[in-house]
Amino acid sequence: VITRPEMEIGRYHWMYSSSRPHRYHHVPALRGNISPLGIQGCFECCIKCLGGVPYASLVATILCFSGVALFCGCGHVALTGTVSILEQHFSTTASDHALLSEVIQLMQYVIYGIASFFFLYGIILLAEGFYTTSAVKELHGEFKTTACGRCISGMFVFLTYVLGVAWLGVFGFSAVPVFMFYNIWSTCEVIKSLQTNVTVPGDQICVDIRQYGIIPWNAVPGKACGPILENICNTNEFYMSYHLFIVACAGAGATVIALIHFLMILSSNWAYLKDASKMQAYQDIKAKEEQELQDIQSRSKEQLNSYT
Repeated sequence: VITRPEMEIGRYHWMYSSSRPHRYHHVPALRGNISPLGIQGCFECCIKCLGGVPYASLVATILCFSGVALFCGCGHVALTGTVSILEQHFSTTASDHALLSEVIQLMQYVIYGIASFFFLYGIILLAEGFYTTSAVKELHGEFKTTACGRCISGMFVFLTYVLGVAWLGVFGFSAVPVFMFYNIWSTCEVIKSLQTNVTVPGDQICVDIRQYGIIPWNAVPGKACGPILENICNTNEFYMSYHLFIVACAGAGATVIALIHFLMILSSNWAYLKDASKMQAYQDIKAKEEQELQDIQSRSKEQLNSYT
């Protein structure tokens, strides 16, 4: 005769048999550096540590630091050289380029702030990469993701997106001085090529800086022609400023690529954390069901013992 407690036990075994977890116990393979007691050696510890390094975030951080360093360092020196060229050859009156000098000085202070901000921001994103990598590696362990951690990851995604759009503007703006210096350099090359042709005087070929809007139209002399322009192109300030602006533009482009890389990494990590939270909720429900089943089984055994 099957008693009622036994029927309840059979019914709950049938209901919860599919939700029972399969527990697998990891048995480490015996290697040369592992003792019989299961203690890992130095090689296994190093491999385990290297497995938790977020290599994608590390590459993006290095690229971001390199791009920002090139943009800030080369841009700062190139702006100083540009002011020197304008004061010596295109605007001899200090009042004509006073506003431009103030703007360039302000931009140099902004460069200091950009360098400091991205140094800290890159370290924070790298730390966030370590955090999310640990969360993914220990997804089925005792690691618990919190709503605050997922919110912070989402905030980093939004902030990195905004910074990426802003750096696209910086990249476009940094190409403007490269275009200006390229026009001056190409004009000097034309003057050099015309020196063998006496029918075309080089004095008629000029570069007017006032048309770019960086100095007012009443600036004196405002333009350079012929041999004067050729001498400007041969100066060390022009040569250094031109090439430094090119490197600064390349650094801005590298920073844009790094931020896009960071954006992909952060979006992926945020999705992983979201899946981890769902997995945690599932495991909590499963653990609760197992506890309820154990309680019912214990009560059923007590009832069986009381009947017998």
